Amino acid sequence: MKPAFKTSIRQFVLELLIYGVLVAGYYFLVLHFLGNWLHHLFQTERRLYSGMALGLIIAQGIFLEVLTRLLLAFIQPRMGDK
Repeated sequence: MKPAFKTSIRQFVLELLIYGVLVAGYYFLVLHFLGNWLHHLFQTERRLYSGMALGLIIAQGIFLEVLTRLLLAFIQPRMGDK
């Protein structure tokens, strides 16, 4: 296997693991802190609920992507030393 391909696979797996942990943490934080409020919005104000849900999805995507990139930039130089 080519070294560049091996490095790409390693980076992809690392990014996948980091992103998976971050998504799971985000899910449980939203469920814990916003779960009751979102449920109440769903029952009473469906339009507001749908807007909030879309906003949370977009914010999650942006935040987790930025955080993943920062973590990989921090981890990547250390992996190059090995």
